[in-house]
Amino acid sequence: MKPCFVLFQCLLLSSALFFSPAFASSLPPGNTQKAPALLLANIYQPGITLENYWVSEKLDGVRAFWNGKNFISRQGNTFHAPEWFLSPLPKTVLDGELWMGRGKFERLSGIVRRQSPDDSDWKNIKFMIFDLPDNRQTFDRRLKQLKKIVRDINTPHIQAVNQTKISTHEALIKKLDNIVQQGGEGLMLHSGLSLYKKGRSDDLLKLKKYFDAEAVVIKHLPGKGKHTGMLGSMIVETANGKRFKIGSGFSDTERKNPPAIGSTITYKYFGLTNKGTPRFASFLRHRNSR
Repeated sequence: MKPCFVLFQCLLLSSALFFSPAFASSLPPGNTQKAPALLLANIYQPGITLENYWVSEKLDGVRAFWNGKNFISRQGNTFHAPEWFLSPLPKTVLDGELWMGRGKFERLSGIVRRQSPDDSDWKNIKFMIFDLPDNRQTFDRRLKQLKKIVRDINTPHIQAVNQTKISTHEALIKKLDNIVQQGGEGLMLHSGLSLYKKGRSDDLLKLKKYFDAEAVVIKHLPGKGKHTGMLGSMIVETANGKRFKIGSGFSDTERKNPPAIGSTITYKYFGLTNKGTPRFASFLRHRNSR
């Protein structure tokens, strides 16, 4: 497998940044609130004025909105943290990620889903703050205020995401390579001149790497909803015998005329799960297509 540089749309998890519908549906019922109005990232494009942006690591964590009382997910679900974890936090609205460290997303997501929090598990989690949604100043000024808030809290499990400045695309890619080599996901870029606003914006950008590999198509699975009568997903098998499902990355044309069973496709993915299967695998192309 070979590493490839790519600019890509947000995967829903994240992440990073961000949760999948499957993750949201696995949370306990009766914990849904109004979804917070979050700033979401667009794709990094070379050529922007990098000097205007702050750069940070894209954490492999769970997006968490602190409303002054509870942690809320992107979909509006409540995360039940222990009282000792919550008590140092201010009434100020905060945007950040619950994080356990690189490569620990699966374990983290299992912990924060629980309705009854386990103290021993939560002692391994940090709330990494990266913005102040209710502050109407520019991000340059918000960042200064954020750092002051964290200093005043003065507790190890509440931290500010480290933000630095990078002036060239080459230096940015070098930093990306370094982060990925250490097991990180990628980078986030946040315009220092921007105000906090709901939705996707070039004020916040993301940059990651992915890998690609080949697999043989084993089975077609029918689509539902808007994909009724077309391919929904396919089961594929790698050279080492790993089987998994790919359901994204297809155009409508490809869903109507999918790669034949027994043919070889190229897929992209973002590292491996604990079970050794490709993470966030999506269709890239038929092996013979250009």
